[in-house]
Amino acid sequence: MSPPKALPDPLPLFPLQTVLFPGGTLPLKIFEARYLDLVSHCLRSGEPFGVVCITRGAEAGSNAEGMRIEGVGTLARIDEVDAEQVGILTLRCTGTTRFRLTQAPVQRADGLWVASGVEPIPDDEPAPAGEEFQPVIEALKEAAATLQAQGTVPFHPPLRWGDAGWVANRWCELLPVAITAKQRLMELEDPVARLRLVDEFLRNRQVVKS
Repeated sequence: MSPPKALPDPLPLFPLQTVLFPGGTLPLKIFEARYLDLVSHCLRSGEPFGVVCITRGAEAGSNAEGMRIEGVGTLARIDEVDAEQVGILTLRCTGTTRFRLTQAPVQRADGLWVASGVEPIPDDEPAPAGEEFQPVIEALKEAAATLQAQGTVPFHPPLRWGDAGWVANRWCELLPVAITAKQRLMELEDPVARLRLVDEFLRNRQVVKS
């Protein structure tokens, strides 16, 4: 993935208590007016919106006193939209490029959060997952097969089993670690270092044998 030539300015934000990784799938159910309007705008313009992780408080209603969000997020591209009932949209989105907030986001009168001066972060350079990481790759394939057998599609194409960044990101989505840890992993700009941390975690818990 290549960074977009220009990000929307201001960039509309969707604060969530989750971390979206590049290449990851994000299902959303939309019913608030501000987000229905946001989806309508994104579908018309083809523009993404930004997903940022809430690390304190909650984004509820039009006010979010005490809410704290991380300074690095990921753009979300809307891939599928379904109107399951009047006033409710079900979305499937894909994470694309990471970005950094350079200014504090503001909340508009309609309740939507926006950020100006957002900087894209270069995408992971393709980095082969070497022989040392083959056990981690095989374990990820087994986890994906188990989820598929349970009726879940964990990852959407392209499946880049040999790419260190892609494998690390998919594991980060599955790992039972604190949301703050996932955020720091997402922010790492060295994909091999990210995968090595995942490898250490899995070996320490004997998911992958040393």
